[in-house]
Amino acid sequence: MTLSLLTAAPAAPKNASAPTPIADLHDWWDGSVAWVNSHWLQIGIAVAAGLLIYFLLSLLRTLALKRAQAAPGHFTLTDIVGRVVHKTRSSVLAIISIRLVASYANPPALVMQTIQFVFTVAVVLQVAIWAREIVIGLIQRRAADRHNETLINAMGIIRLLISVALFAIAAIVILDNMGVNVTGLVAGLGIGGIAIGLAAQGIFSDLFASLSIIFDRPFRVGQAIKYDNSSGTVERIGLKSTHIRSANGELLVISNTNLLSKEITNYAHLHRRRVTFPIGVIYQTTPAMLRALPALLEEQVKATGHEFIRSSFTGFGPSSLDFELIFDVHDEDYDKVAAARTDIAIRLFEAMTAAGYDFAYPTQTSFTAAPDGTMILPYAEDGAAKAPKPARG
Repeated sequence: MTLSLLTAAPAAPKNASAPTPIADLHDWWDGSVAWVNSHWLQIGIAVAAGLLIYFLLSLLRTLALKRAQAAPGHFTLTDIVGRVVHKTRSSVLAIISIRLVASYANPPALVMQTIQFVFTVAVVLQVAIWAREIVIGLIQRRAADRHNETLINAMGIIRLLISVALFAIAAIVILDNMGVNVTGLVAGLGIGGIAIGLAAQGIFSDLFASLSIIFDRPFRVGQAIKYDNSSGTVERIGLKSTHIRSANGELLVISNTNLLSKEITNYAHLHRRRVTFPIGVIYQTTPAMLRALPALLEEQVKATGHEFIRSSFTGFGPSSLDFELIFDVHDEDYDKVAAARTDIAIRLFEAMTAAGYDFAYPTQTSFTAAPDGTMILPYAEDGAAKAPKPARG
């Protein structure tokens, strides 16, 4: 009987062939040394070209910045370009220079991937900074006003909203370039934005209404406006409400959303104001005097130096023959307009009285019927005296 002894080979240790970090680092070092030894000339040329490109980009940035700073004016397009150039980082210029010459040196895949990743992050963030400066600069240029207190108060929150939006987009672009699935992230941000918007609907509504007032400029601080049934002078345009001082002295605080939902009449920069005078004369006025009245009214308006529009007969009133006088006073100051209106009114009264016109006012005359049905006057007739003229109606 033979006894066979089977001896098994010793088992290999687990993960013996798996790479370790130290081994990876060693391999990377060996590959880098081999790359430098075999491509030293290309590397030297790439470094020299990169330095030259960086120098040219820095020189271009300096020249553009000096040109923009030398231009006069604030919040101009040149000023905005200068602010954008000023925000260009030297590190971004360096990574751009490296990226432009990296492929010539034929670096290892890991080095090239690292350069590409750093280049993407730096450029995306720099573009976000540029976009923020351009948008904010255009907003300030559009709403530039020496007395625009609202803009000063709103610029902080405007800058915050623009920064959050732009850098959120930049983060999504960076993650997408890294191979991360950003679909869920975008959907989550959208749902979160909707929830926040619904929760603060009233606040955001007034905020955007305030921005609309700043940019559209339906009125400014110090201007007289009429809103719905209220009128007064604008004292303050806030982020949520606008303060209006009424003619009686009350302070009206109106939310910006409600303010823009109604018709607004702005009396500022009203180069002319139209004044209308209704004038009534008695029915006993002769036809010749009626024909002469429009010319008399026109003469009095032109004598004061204001613009005559028209004067005409408008109708038969209950107790008067009605005329209308329309003229324009070319002045923005309402106090001067009121003074001109008063002056013309007194001139009309003097001229019409001197010409024999009688102003009509509401009166009633009673007539009595005789037994045979004919109308008789309501006073006793004196046979010797001429019957007086009937009272005007």
